[in-house]
Amino acid sequence: MRWVVAFAAVSLGLLSGPVPASAAPEPLCTMKDSRIGELSGLVSDGKQLWAINDGGSKVQVFVLGRDCKVQKVLTEKTDPFDVEDLARTPDGTLWLSDTGDNQKGRLTVALLEMSPQGKVTLHRLTYPDGQHDTEALIMDKAGMPYLITKDVLGEARVYRPSGPLASPGPTNLEKVGTVKIATTDTQGGPVGSIGSVLVTGGASMADGSVIALRTYTDAYVYAAPDGDVLAALQRNPVRIPLPGEKQGEAIAFDPDGTLISGSEGVGQPLRTVRGAAASAAQSVAPAEGTTSTGAGASAGSAEDGAGLPILPAAGITVAVVGLGWFGFSKLRRRARR
Repeated sequence: MRWVVAFAAVSLGLLSGPVPASAAPEPLCTMKDSRIGELSGLVSDGKQLWAINDGGSKVQVFVLGRDCKVQKVLTEKTDPFDVEDLARTPDGTLWLSDTGDNQKGRLTVALLEMSPQGKVTLHRLTYPDGQHDTEALIMDKAGMPYLITKDVLGEARVYRPSGPLASPGPTNLEKVGTVKIATTDTQGGPVGSIGSVLVTGGASMADGSVIALRTYTDAYVYAAPDGDVLAALQRNPVRIPLPGEKQGEAIAFDPDGTLISGSEGVGQPLRTVRGAAASAAQSVAPAEGTTSTGAGASAGSAEDGAGLPILPAAGITVAVVGLGWFGFSKLRRRARR
């Protein structure tokens, strides 16, 4: 028997998408610094990289050269719960997504806003429909944050603040859609084939013209010529396999549209895919059957189940149990909110 994950009433269609012929990742450098053993978020300005670890007991952002060597560490005493992703707006502000929740037990999640001068402002957030484990953050060109959840059945939810961010908050989040991800045969990740449907990171070009989501095994790159994240997520993405990453969670864009990916683990490489943004910009037509509904969007069913994760029921059960164990094994000291 095979299970097909049902469509939600409000959804954004993420299809498998074409794979560009030139998409083979190339090594950039190797992360040898033991202080960055759990690389989870990454941004780039083309000359420097900013990186964060998964979790942590204080705010730490590592500034790296293109050789992966640490040039500087930005620190602040705020004690986060589980930082998972990183974004950077054109004014130089860094946004840390303190939204990890493996055990689905947090009453609030948070965004940590770090100014170029190093000041951190806490913005607590609440979901409208219970707890979620979220590892991907995308900032649009207007500075609106979008959180994309990590869901084992391949239907990630998309949230954004329902109003201006308060400090410390909380500010209510609103659900504005879902993103469906199909299983792939790309090798990698810590949890087998189920890792190909788990969203572990997000990124956007500085001008907001292209955005990306990644799983443990693949990247999905979307054109956003008008900077509209929701409209972009309605389009068929370009899928870029990222095989062989031990625990791939980090993704970023260089200003020239090169995609950068990275994995947790000391000694793991950062890799680049040149022309990734340009390949997405060549395909800007909305997915078939997809229509916009203003703030959100709705997507029709794809032919032959395209874009849906179709897994054997037993495989899903094993994957869920395995993922639960994996989440438990990652637990470490978290700050009390």
